[in-house]
Amino acid sequence: MRPVTPFQFVEQSAPDLPAASAANDRRYRWSTMSNDRVPRWQTMSDEERERQYTPSTMLDGPLAPYLDAYARRSAEAYERVDRVETIRYGPGAANTVDLALPAATTVGGTTAPDGLLPLHVYIHGGYWQLLSKRESFFLAPDCVARGMAFAAVDYTLAPAATLDEIVDECVTALTALHAVAPDHGVDPDSMVVSGSSAGGHLTAMTALKLPPDQRPAAVIPVSGVFELEPLIGTSINDAVGLDVERARANSPLLHDLGNFPPSVVAFGENEPDEFKRQSRALVDRLLAANRPSVEVEVTGRNHFDIVHDIITDLVPLLPGAPPTPDHEPDLPTRTEP
Repeated sequence: MRPVTPFQFVEQSAPDLPAASAANDRRYRWSTMSNDRVPRWQTMSDEERERQYTPSTMLDGPLAPYLDAYARRSAEAYERVDRVETIRYGPGAANTVDLALPAATTVGGTTAPDGLLPLHVYIHGGYWQLLSKRESFFLAPDCVARGMAFAAVDYTLAPAATLDEIVDECVTALTALHAVAPDHGVDPDSMVVSGSSAGGHLTAMTALKLPPDQRPAAVIPVSGVFELEPLIGTSINDAVGLDVERARANSPLLHDLGNFPPSVVAFGENEPDEFKRQSRALVDRLLAANRPSVEVEVTGRNHFDIVHDIITDLVPLLPGAPPTPDHEPDLPTRTEP
């Protein structure tokens, strides 16, 4: 296990790239290849892969309180945010995005030179078969308090949609957001996209599939799955229905990453080894492609509560993020999920 500090991360950047997030005055070290970076899933039994790709096995208690917290905190966020607008991006019932906008009196944020607001987009997880935007709005207050717009993306769940269709829906959602953002006082070129678990996968896939003029300024895939073939033979795949061809086609690790946006790739300390290994593998591939990327392991967090740190602690670590001198991560209380 890596040394435990209140908030630890590994800065990784190609030798000819500027150091990322140096203004945060953290401790850095170069990444090295180690056993936890080597794929071993090919030699695992179906049962071992089931365990490795079921992150709730790392919890001290049941999963339900974490999911309940998503719903409760999201409901509270809908009440707290003054301006929420729903944007439809397709004909399906789930083809909507909820956009939260700061009140006119909000202070403390930053705006683009043309006066438009920066935008943070969140794509929910749930192994492409659970949750919705209604349980994914909990980050909105953190954004609007900083003078940022926030958008929660909804999409059709498996098995009603294939994974290819889900990816295409998320691409369409971001395309629609990019088009209508100026009408809402939002800068489309400032878009940062994050997502957790399956949402981390969708964050990476949309970054790969969007055209250059609509690509996010940066992405934060959190606790994602970036190579999907290990899921075949597990119960996770029952609803998703991947075969080897579709799994490989939807695996960011197997794509050309030469145009991938700047990224923070994050995961919790208390996650299965395969989730950590996949995130580290993505960063290794990004650095090999000369793309700026920061690997972050958050001490004390697990697969389900790390999402609460995205705005407060992960966004400031993005390569090129505004300096935050004397910033110390404002980690939420850990007494509840």
